[in-house]
Amino acid sequence: MTFSLESWMVYTLWGVFGFMLLDFLISFVKSFWEGSFRPALVLGYMKDILYYVLPLNVLLSMISFDPTGWIAVIFYFICGLAVMIKYVLDIIKRFQ
Repeated sequence: MTFSLESWMVYTLWGVFGFMLLDFLISFVKSFWEGSFRPALVLGYMKDILYYVLPLNVLLSMISFDPTGWIAVIFYFICGLAVMIKYVLDIIKRFQ
């Protein structure tokens, strides 16, 4: 575990995938026990990968175009944090 900027960018993406996986597992177990499992559950998470994770990867590839070197990085961290907060709020909502 290192504390370089590139490492923190990878940790941010791991955090996004971690919260997404945790939310999926909670939804899957809940729907399995209720007997209401539908393929739309999995398709919703595939859509989330397309809408949330893919733009983060595109933003990572555009960091080299940033003339300051910091604007795209800060935007990446803000967007990654926003996605993690979204999943934390979804997890809290599932337990209410």
